[in-house]
Amino acid sequence: MFPYLNVLIILPVVASLVLAILPKSLSPKVFRNLGRGFALVVFAISVAMAAQFKVGFGGFQMVSVHSWIPTFGISWSLGVDGISLVLVLLTSLLFVVALFGAAENKDEKAYVAWMLLLEAACIGSFLALDLFGFFLLFELTLIPTYFLIGNWGFKNRGKAAVKFFVYTFLGSAFMLVGILSLVFIHQATTGHLTFELAQLTKTTLSSATAKWLFLAFTAAFAVKAPVFPFHTWSPDAYGEAPTSTVMILAGVMAKLGTYGMIRFDFQLFPAAAKSLAPILMTLAVIGIVYGAIVASGEKDLKRLIAYSSLSHMGFIVLGLFALSTQGLSGAVLQMVNHGLYTAGMFLLVGLIYERHKSTDTNVLSGIQAKAPIFAGVFTLVMMASIGVPGLNGFVGEFLILLGTFVTHRWWAVVAATGVIFSAIYLLWAYQKVFHRKDEADRPFAEIKKSEFLAIAPILILIVFIGVYPRPFLDRIDPSVHTLMRQMSVTYTTPATSGSAIGSGVSK
Repeated sequence: MFPYLNVLIILPVVASLVLAILPKSLSPKVFRNLGRGFALVVFAISVAMAAQFKVGFGGFQMVSVHSWIPTFGISWSLGVDGISLVLVLLTSLLFVVALFGAAENKDEKAYVAWMLLLEAACIGSFLALDLFGFFLLFELTLIPTYFLIGNWGFKNRGKAAVKFFVYTFLGSAFMLVGILSLVFIHQATTGHLTFELAQLTKTTLSSATAKWLFLAFTAAFAVKAPVFPFHTWSPDAYGEAPTSTVMILAGVMAKLGTYGMIRFDFQLFPAAAKSLAPILMTLAVIGIVYGAIVASGEKDLKRLIAYSSLSHMGFIVLGLFALSTQGLSGAVLQMVNHGLYTAGMFLLVGLIYERHKSTDTNVLSGIQAKAPIFAGVFTLVMMASIGVPGLNGFVGEFLILLGTFVTHRWWAVVAATGVIFSAIYLLWAYQKVFHRKDEADRPFAEIKKSEFLAIAPILILIVFIGVYPRPFLDRIDPSVHTLMRQMSVTYTTPATSGSAIGSGVSK
């Protein structure tokens, strides 16, 4: 079989190196078009991988294992299941949209090279089955993101870049301690030194040890997501990052945190996850309400969307720790949905900034009358974020609330208020920016054909998933069922897809 997983990681790295060695004297368009071309190829390969993926099988497929540092039990181990499949597709698509929809006009050679390196690190994090490889790729995302924010961001970009790096690096330090502790405990009990996820899941741990290790891993994932109260870096980073970078920060990198909870917290420490689930669910609900309330008072569109993203990430964490099949499937689907509409919102706000040099809702006004197509596109993406039936945001939130209501009723009831708040602050901001009369009568250019084509894939998927989510759930559900069986948690609801349930590994 074609080595899809390795190519998806190696190709962007090679592309980044190629761009780095090209002479800087070349036209910026050359670097921009090369970056877009490589991103399109990566997306095409991810689609081809999805076409080869066996639907109805819950285990890892296309597994690739190569000895790397055998002395320390480290291997280069990759695999894809239904959960990581949809996230890899999301990642490869959003990098294409970001590179086409939000080009930077300063030092495009370095900008595109950092973006491609970031893509490799994100995709690799979703595919890694060895804890050393995962940690390496998970941490690699920090370096290009730091430089992208610091070099191409806005006024306070330096402070935001440092804050992002310090917070996430500190969280990852706890995870590194947790990884090494788990590996050495496994070696002490089995005599075998390994970083392989499949082997480490068999480690015998006391209840207290499992909880401490769970918290060490979760510290890194909660910061990355971000989860309240580990979110304080995100409004600054989202507000100061350039458009393409904030699309990836919110649309892709936030999912590394929630994906880490699924792949490592749930598989390595299932009993601890079940025991500490009420704490994580409480933090999720607080994040939902807190993010929505703060967003309601924000005057800056980018920061408003940043707090909206925090609120919506709370829904995802709530669905994960509801520990029901519907809640977990809904959370994974919502990871995709959130990535689509949040990236779309940030892209549109970036286009508004390019035209008006402001994202202040007190300054912006009258866009609807001057650019009705632009307003229509914004309305569609905004309605998906609110969770209007028929659009993708509704499907994920509905499954999350349904799955949570079955297992933890009152958490679901409180979380539902976040949906109401979401409608209030988004419609309020929309009314001010688009419908309020512009007394200064400033011009606002209609959306360009190239800009519309860049965001078109997001618009199509918003409607498609909202109307027909089954192709995604058919791939997600079997992996969710397998994970739930591994966690030895009794199903609280019947299977939703009717797909065959499998376990194990498919080559």
